Amino acid sequence: MKIRTRFAPSPTGLLHIGNARAALFNYLYARHHGGEFVLRIEDTDRERSTQHAVDVIFDGLKWMGLDWDGEPVFQSTRQARHAEVVQQLLEKGQAYRCYSTPEELAAMREKARAEKRPPRYDGTWRDRDPSEAPEGAPFAIRLKAPQEGETIIHDHVQGDVRVANSEMDDLILLRSDGTPTYLLAVVVDDHDMEITHVMRGDDHLTNTFRQAMIYRAMGWDLPEFAHLPLIHGPDGAKLSKRHGAQSVVDFREAGFLPEALDNYLLRLGWGHGDAEVLSREEQIKLFDFDGIGQSPSRMDYVKLTHLNGIWMRQADDERLTNDVMERLAKHDDVELTETVRKRILTLMPGLKERAKTLIELSDNAAFAGLRLPLSLTPKAEKILDENGRTVLRGISEKLATLEPFTAENIDTALRSYAQEHDLKLGAVAQPLRAAMTGTTTSPGIDLTLLALGKDEVLARIRSVLES
Repeated sequence: MKIRTRFAPSPTGLLHIGNARAALFNYLYARHHGGEFVLRIEDTDRERSTQHAVDVIFDGLKWMGLDWDGEPVFQSTRQARHAEVVQQLLEKGQAYRCYSTPEELAAMREKARAEKRPPRYDGTWRDRDPSEAPEGAPFAIRLKAPQEGETIIHDHVQGDVRVANSEMDDLILLRSDGTPTYLLAVVVDDHDMEITHVMRGDDHLTNTFRQAMIYRAMGWDLPEFAHLPLIHGPDGAKLSKRHGAQSVVDFREAGFLPEALDNYLLRLGWGHGDAEVLSREEQIKLFDFDGIGQSPSRMDYVKLTHLNGIWMRQADDERLTNDVMERLAKHDDVELTETVRKRILTLMPGLKERAKTLIELSDNAAFAGLRLPLSLTPKAEKILDENGRTVLRGISEKLATLEPFTAENIDTALRSYAQEHDLKLGAVAQPLRAAMTGTTTSPGIDLTLLALGKDEVLARIRSVLES
């Protein structure tokens, strides 16, 4: 049997981090077993579904590196097939037409609540002859659900879960306007797409019991299920905006690398010994159901940020430079020239050691393209007092005659100046750093000067001395 998993989001908003983790788990399980991972867009809610949301899903999955097999399936294109299955259920006596009006349904719910019962459909039309229906009256089609015994779901995460059939009512399959319900469409699509494993949040567990009744009414084999515990905020409450980023777009804009987010989401509810930093190849090799925990996970933004720093230090300098240039395009005071790009690329080995997000990285790299005169932080201004400016005047003379302008020669010049004036190296480096960046932080001063180049270094020193 070929393993086939699926990710089936509704295009009604952003790609939530919980859904993204479900997509990741489905992808890894399929790849681990040499199977297929397919994408289905559940867009039957035409009023709320948007093309923008579809694009967000596609872009988010591609950004995360979750490549699906084949073309995406749009559920809205399959309504004729959904209706065909309902007709088969009617012919088999497994479904019936329900003529209850909205007012009658509301009265049923009100009566159930008054009697302290769950507000369920009471089966009014379950065994009635359709000839009793008002002529031309609209009707929905309901599943004739079993009323005795129990339904058991064998779940790879939750274990065996049981529900008495008497606790479930006759669910609607087709609405009175002929559109299929979510529960019906999902079952038909999963069956037709030969999905072998359904992995999703445990908030769908109730739906699974209802869907199991449709499978059995059609005589179809059920897929295997794995219901994942949900992701909560750091305080244990439902993840919300007050906790921070919630969607894939949020995390991307906040400066996280996709491999860091994937790595973190994998470890959020799944484990393999003490392994923390896992490449995609390692993830595929190790992932299986037995590592999934049963308890809800808590989002830890600090841990994610730490992990992102690890992945950034491993990332290719060219790639990071390209991202930084894109982010700096939003800064009005930064020039985006090829010269600036080369400076940042030269600085990248030192820059990425100090940053934990791409936003930090961009902020730290911005000085490479700042126009003169630089705006100085209070700490930088303090360093560039009269003593600091004296150092700048003296060291600029040495740097002006330096040939070639290499990191080694720069280091020698700075040390020579410090020794000649009985100064510690930091007393020379700090005024230079303030003059080059307008702040008190940068990569190593020799690398910083090398990246800026002799002409720019001397121009920045002059700018400070003339201010």
